[in-house]
Amino acid sequence: MLVFSCTSLVLFPCASVAAEVRETAEATEGAVSEEVRLPAPAGAFRVGTTAFHLTDRGRRDPWTGSRARELMVSVWYPARKGGPFAPHMTAKAAAHFGSATGAGTVNLNMPPGKADWAGTRTNAVTGAPVDRRAGRLPVVLYSAGLGDPRTFGTTLVEDLASRGYAVVTVDHTYEASEVEFPGGRLETSRLLEGEPPSDPVEITALLKKSMATRVADVRFVLDRLPGLAKGRFALDLGRVGMAGHSAGGFTAAQAMHDDRRIRAGVNMDGQMDFPDGLSSVARDGLDRPLLLLGSEESGDYRKRPSWAAFWKNSRGWRFNGTLRGSRHASYTDAQSLLHWFARQGVVPAGGLAKAVGTIDPERSVAVQRAYVVSFFDRWLRGRDDHLLDGPSARFPEMETAGPVVG
Repeated sequence: MLVFSCTSLVLFPCASVAAEVRETAEATEGAVSEEVRLPAPAGAFRVGTTAFHLTDRGRRDPWTGSRARELMVSVWYPARKGGPFAPHMTAKAAAHFGSATGAGTVNLNMPPGKADWAGTRTNAVTGAPVDRRAGRLPVVLYSAGLGDPRTFGTTLVEDLASRGYAVVTVDHTYEASEVEFPGGRLETSRLLEGEPPSDPVEITALLKKSMATRVADVRFVLDRLPGLAKGRFALDLGRVGMAGHSAGGFTAAQAMHDDRRIRAGVNMDGQMDFPDGLSSVARDGLDRPLLLLGSEESGDYRKRPSWAAFWKNSRGWRFNGTLRGSRHASYTDAQSLLHWFARQGVVPAGGLAKAVGTIDPERSVAVQRAYVVSFFDRWLRGRDDHLLDGPSARFPEMETAGPVVG
């Protein structure tokens, strides 16, 4: 979710933000210590989660040059047991996330060391047995925004799992703020080593490298799903979708373009271009359904060149919703957590409205969940609640364009 310039939604912090991070690097005292839970999922099932360490020995890591690409993924699924609930982030990962160089500071402008990210709990039980009553589970992959860890879309992910989906969250190592591997090894982002690049050629090369790496990560995880599922989960690998936020939304669309195993995708506020032009998914479009959910600060597809090109060039079903009163980070766990931290006296630089908009956080979460669930239920399960037929009186916060069938 890192931004490259003050007007784009892509990858690196503005120079002023980077300077602010350096100036506040010493502010690491006085963290809030009260526990808080993410919003409870609305589905019928309890939720379990299990993490896996995957190694792609056939691919050299593009960020380090090592001979194997290592990833951490988590599977979220319908479960038979309740609490105790898993932490939102491990203590070590949370400490880095909230530090001067972590995504909590760089992406969200939170004061370093003040918010107790480690005190936040999910609604899932680590290693809980699968609830077999859910049957064979459609699969949804999830990719976070650039700089964000795989945990930062948990509010949406848990809700899908509670409704009978298996959701696989993917960390893009050395791009995510931090990734903790078994044994406590923490690998942090290498994107912001030194000053952010300013040369357009360097920026373009870096962004294309990031996207190519992300898509390769997703395709490798797809390859490994049968092995992960064996003896653990009843996954229906004929019904696979993908969702993501920011660069993760771009990843979902691009991975659909490159891999036909993904039948339907959700792009939450992610541009689909590079400084030197459109991506291949924007140029070619898709012949399968994609849901575009945008923030009010960026506007609908007609105001975004890459979304407009995708809209024009696609042959598949497409729908664009714009969430009134939202900002870019509204499509992450920040929508709920920043309001809670603000009540404890910890506020992002520039205030809450600049970070997560003016929309009521509970309504924002409810609207997002309703549209994403409606989409995947329709295209992976054949259940149509007709929410995506057009504007909804139930959710007036969502301005809609579509649906369109090519």
